[in-house]
Amino acid sequence: MGSVRARAAAGATVVVALALIAAGTAVLLVLRGNLQHQAELEAEVAAREVAVQIATGTPYDKLDLPDGDEHPVVVAAEDGRVRAVGEDVRAVDGKRVGAAQRAGSVAPPPAAEDEDDEDDDRALKPGEVDDDVRYRDGTADVDGTVADYRFAVIEAKDTRGEQATVRAGAALAPEQDAVGSVRDAMLLGLPLLLVVVAGVTWLVTRRALRPVEGIRGEMAAITASTDLSRRVPVPSSKDEIGRLARTTNETLAALESAVERQRRFVADASHELRSPIASLRTQLEVGVAHPELLDVPGAVEDTVRLQRLAADLLLLARLDAGERPGGARVDLAAMVREESSQRVADRVPVRTGELASAEVAGSRGQLGRVLGNLLDNAQRHAVASVRVAVVREGEWAVLRVEDDGPGVPESERERIFERFVRLDDARARDDGGAGLGLAIARDVAVRHGGSLAVRTGSVFELRLPVA
Repeated sequence: MGSVRARAAAGATVVVALALIAAGTAVLLVLRGNLQHQAELEAEVAAREVAVQIATGTPYDKLDLPDGDEHPVVVAAEDGRVRAVGEDVRAVDGKRVGAAQRAGSVAPPPAAEDEDDEDDDRALKPGEVDDDVRYRDGTADVDGTVADYRFAVIEAKDTRGEQATVRAGAALAPEQDAVGSVRDAMLLGLPLLLVVVAGVTWLVTRRALRPVEGIRGEMAAITASTDLSRRVPVPSSKDEIGRLARTTNETLAALESAVERQRRFVADASHELRSPIASLRTQLEVGVAHPELLDVPGAVEDTVRLQRLAADLLLLARLDAGERPGGARVDLAAMVREESSQRVADRVPVRTGELASAEVAGSRGQLGRVLGNLLDNAQRHAVASVRVAVVREGEWAVLRVEDDGPGVPESERERIFERFVRLDDARARDDGGAGLGLAIARDVAVRHGGSLAVRTGSVFELRLPVA
């Protein structure tokens, strides 16, 4: 039971078995009820024919009784005397009736068990047959053969006013034989049918799960080889397994892209770290050999560059790990005023435009980092003007940073948000940036439910949902 095929086959077999048992039981009950009703009708017809003869004045010894093999009949008086018995009928329910008739003795009333129906207080008139019929099961000995019968009991009164009880039976052997035959057929066919159901379920499930095994095998091979460029086979069917294969390939593609991006990130980070470390080491080695030649400001500048790069890498690592920004209320206008007032040493003064009050939910530190990175980027490219504004557009708070520089070419407006990407002019005029500022800014914006994009050549627009 460790496989899906085995569980599916076992489950289908159990369900079909329960359904067949329930259906078979219902069929047997219906069949038995119908056959029993048919026997009751036959017994009633036989009993009523004899009762009609009694009601019309036919003497008891002249009654035309049916053959005892088909319908055993016993006619008894009110005092229990047996007045007439069908041919070859010797006993009913173990009480001998044929000999009692011949000897003229009194036997117990054949219908004594039905005396609880005396609540029918309508008295029969001479020559009348009772409309009510009572039924009961019993046995009869006909010519030495004892069998089960369904008896119908009818009251009748002859023309002289004597009341008689007519008891006629219909054999239950046909019912028993039919029910037994159907039951035996079901008992014989049920195991065979269950075997067929189990086998078919096993084969169908095996065929349906064959693509899954192919997907599993390919995934195992990919895991063993660490080759994320491989893909699992996609079946031609448009069912759930086909969708599973396509989703698996999409996951592998995303994983391959993430791993490749991580490799490039490590390589670029190593390259960016190597230059300031090598420069700082060189300056320190020169300072050890020739203290008078030690460039302390240069060493400090390289150390600051390393510190900034380490902080950027640490923030990117936290963002990649899924760090949540938090739910604090941040007023963008107040943040712009505070950040602008602290940038007194910038090459180009930062001017503020419209500062509409707009609160957003998130991390004050991360959003301040986004604004700082956008201002640093504008400072690198501006000629004589850097401008910041905050406006409300419906349910969005929009922060715009604009400079009067040459702007970003349209073909580069998405690439500049990749990690360690710097355009040629930025490389020429860079004061130590590693190409991580805009990448960090977009990641923070996305994790705050917003976006960051270049709307025109030199306008960067941060859109965040209003809290």
